[in-house]
Amino acid sequence: MAMQDQFIPSNEEEDIFKDYDVITNEDIEQIKDALEEGRMDKAISKIMENLQALEDICLNIAVTGESGSGKSSFVNAIRGLGDEETGSAPTGVVETTEKPTPYPHPKHPNVTLWDLPGIGTPTFRASTYLKQVQFSRYDFFILIASERFKASHVQLAQEICHLGKQFYFVRSKVDLELEASRKRRPQTYNEEAILGQMRENCQKCLRAENMHNSRVFLLSNWEIKKYDFEMLEETLEKELPSHKRHAFLLALPNISLAILQKKKLALQREIWKLSIVSAGAAAIPIPGVGVICDVTILIKYLTKYRNSFGLDEESLARLAKKANKPVEEIKEVIKSPLAKEISRDLVLKLLTKAGGGALMFMEYFVSTIPIFGSVAAGGISFGTTYYMLKSCLDEVSHDAQSVFIKAYESEV
Repeated sequence: MAMQDQFIPSNEEEDIFKDYDVITNEDIEQIKDALEEGRMDKAISKIMENLQALEDICLNIAVTGESGSGKSSFVNAIRGLGDEETGSAPTGVVETTEKPTPYPHPKHPNVTLWDLPGIGTPTFRASTYLKQVQFSRYDFFILIASERFKASHVQLAQEICHLGKQFYFVRSKVDLELEASRKRRPQTYNEEAILGQMRENCQKCLRAENMHNSRVFLLSNWEIKKYDFEMLEETLEKELPSHKRHAFLLALPNISLAILQKKKLALQREIWKLSIVSAGAAAIPIPGVGVICDVTILIKYLTKYRNSFGLDEESLARLAKKANKPVEEIKEVIKSPLAKEISRDLVLKLLTKAGGGALMFMEYFVSTIPIFGSVAAGGISFGTTYYMLKSCLDEVSHDAQSVFIKAYESEV
């Protein structure tokens, strides 16, 4: 399959597509009824309510484990930051976290990773620990061990389970153990076999503590895209509620083509809502195109596209540093103008360009939007906005794919 075809949804991807449409059937029916009654204001109000609810979703992830297990580095890695970058969680060989400390995602501040104090001290008790760290505010827990899982991990996991929340065992610093094995036994080194031994050893420790059938995810905070991170990400996707899943996905670091594809599908599911809102909100005439559109809303969401795919200047500079390449070399593959400043003039220019294309694709819009398209797609305004947003999302996601391949071309 050609690289440019990676972003064409398959039937399986369309199923994922549906999972990320965070709106109830009841809301869709209310919007549909309002449109059929000619009550655009009522439909817009309902859609804006849904979009705002998505913006307001908070996801709080608790990260804990013994001192020195790599908790803080894990917090930084999930947020796409290095340990020495501004806003990163402090790290060290001794425990640096004395109380639950929140670290919001730099691009999606509604997603917060909490670095919790270390466990495993002689006085540790799971029930009092959870009370001290305010158990109720977290959506799920990541329990990290850098060597083996001990009674303290199991006690905490059991208490978390008893109180009705999810936990996930993560074995960190996998890369260090692999490198040590390579040096000790260079002639017989087998990475896959060693990873299997590590996983079995972790599960053996858990079974010894009567924690049967628990999954363990092997990770490296320095090479987060390797080992079991994809399995962890997929597990969380399946087990999180749909609205929390949406927030989690958009905040993930862009470390695989699969994650980029899922982000595209999630953002694409919001386009019909934005098209109705922008078409019926503020009248802004554009020469040669009969379109009504709220440019402010479009600027906001086009910026969201750019940031979610890591095409802003800060994210590109960070990626170039990780890939050990000049940032200009990575930027060479970017085609979309959205990677630069997103201004009112640019949005108006894109709308004008989209006007002609909208007429050609109107039948497609009618067949794909979740509201019966005969009402919502009846005018050029809706079609133009829809076409523009979809085209821009296609361009940005394709650029993100190209940037990823350029950055990691030796590994892809």
